[in-house]
Amino acid sequence: MIWVKVCGLTTPDAVAAAVDAGVNAVGFVFAESKRKVTAQQAAELARDVPRHIARVAVMLHPSQAELDEVWSQFRPDVLQTDIGDLATLRVPAQLQVTPVVRAGRELPGALPNRLLFEGPVSGAGATADWSIAARLATQTQLILAGGLKPSNVAEAIATARPFGVDVSSGVEARPGMKDPTKIYEFVRKARAADDGATQ
Repeated sequence: MIWVKVCGLTTPDAVAAAVDAGVNAVGFVFAESKRKVTAQQAAELARDVPRHIARVAVMLHPSQAELDEVWSQFRPDVLQTDIGDLATLRVPAQLQVTPVVRAGRELPGALPNRLLFEGPVSGAGATADWSIAARLATQTQLILAGGLKPSNVAEAIATARPFGVDVSSGVEARPGMKDPTKIYEFVRKARAADDGATQ
């Protein structure tokens, strides 16, 4: 079954919708964005998220102090940040890492076991190159992000055959505010497309 994450959650209703829809992960953004939350806000929003759903801290070029604050106050399961950030950060041993590789950038020589592949700018709704994603998906557990929404997620899965998909702006009523109906629709269409691809 395809892995699904809803990112940029900012309200209890959106978190509840993602959990009810059966996602594998919920993402909270700590980078500059309309979706940015504090570590305390993320901890409160994620308080009732079941333990089998990963709580992801989404960062971009964080300082060590910023990472330490998020870790101490939020205690995420996963850190998601640009692959280049990881060379200088001291990541707690208990914290899993999902490196981000962006379309248009040079790919790392040795791919990590799992990575997130997206467009040049996070949260902008720009679609990543699915043909490049398809090649990467044969070499690693690839999570496809960037411009995904209910209307194109089936095509994206059929083209790239990713391990997982990640959505943010594609399930919003307006920037920073998720639409629960769109969350349900996205997860349903992703899972249906995955069923079709594996039959």
